[in-house]
Amino acid sequence: MIKINKAICGAAGALVLVLARGPAAWGDGEATYKQKCTPCHAADGSGSNAMGKKLNIRDLRSADVQKQSDAELTEIITKGKNKMPAYEKTLKPEDITGLVGYIRSIAAK
Repeated sequence: MIKINKAICGAAGALVLVLARGPAAWGDGEATYKQKCTPCHAADGSGSNAMGKKLNIRDLRSADVQKQSDAELTEIITKGKNKMPAYEKTLKPEDITGLVGYIRSIAAK
């Protein structure tokens, strides 16, 4: 039997609702991104700023990142991965959902 994390399920459910409403619902995702993610990932998601280069951050706009499912991106933001810190204690599930939507949108720019 598969054990399902309630936080992940909640975030995934919120993501479905946000995606159904489209980019207008990602406004908070952009603000959260600017506050929490820009220091390492750069404003454009490229990771080309000083900290991004130091940590060898992947470009969030790349096909490698964009091919990950929304659930995978949600898991990384929630639980952290490698040098990426976990945000499950500092962000609400809907904030994480907004971030995933915003990460999807920056790839299209």
